[in-house]
Amino acid sequence: MMKMDSELGDRELLAAARRDPEAFGVFYRRHALGLERWLRTQTPDLATAADLTAESFAQALVGLDRFRGENDAAAQAWLFGIARNLVRRYHRRGRVEMATCAKLGVQVAYEPDELTELETRLQALGRATDLADALNELPSAQREALELRVLDELEYTEAASLMGTSEQNARMRVSRALRTLHQRLQGASR
Repeated sequence: MMKMDSELGDRELLAAARRDPEAFGVFYRRHALGLERWLRTQTPDLATAADLTAESFAQALVGLDRFRGENDAAAQAWLFGIARNLVRRYHRRGRVEMATCAKLGVQVAYEPDELTELETRLQALGRATDLADALNELPSAQREALELRVLDELEYTEAASLMGTSEQNARMRVSRALRTLHQRLQGASR
């Protein structure tokens, strides 16, 4: 398995994905949120947009051998073309299903909490690359302190002991790391 470089273009990622699933994962993370947002403008609700987003990427993955684009714009157009076709099919099928539901008196409803959770996950996915980049740019002592305290869920005394420093210094490193991440992520979202 090759290590995916964030500098690879979309066309290169799709070509690499034929032999390395990680490449498709990078392509997915790069475009899932944008595709889902576009699909929300084409469909009646978040659940449908999320379903069509997943189906678009599933069809793209299965159809990688059919992609013949020469540049990144062609790769994005190919993905959005798949999504556009799924939207057309959804609307055609949806008219029939809605008419049947109306005749039967069936009401279709979604749980608001489920939709909120799904939207939160999609937004987090869109920020994952920014977070990874910001974490990698932290000074090593701050990154280590943050990983021990937040990811490994160690108490400050344990983290300080592992880093060979005082508890106060461990707290300061975590605080600085969080402040730096916050500032960098705020800048990345603008």
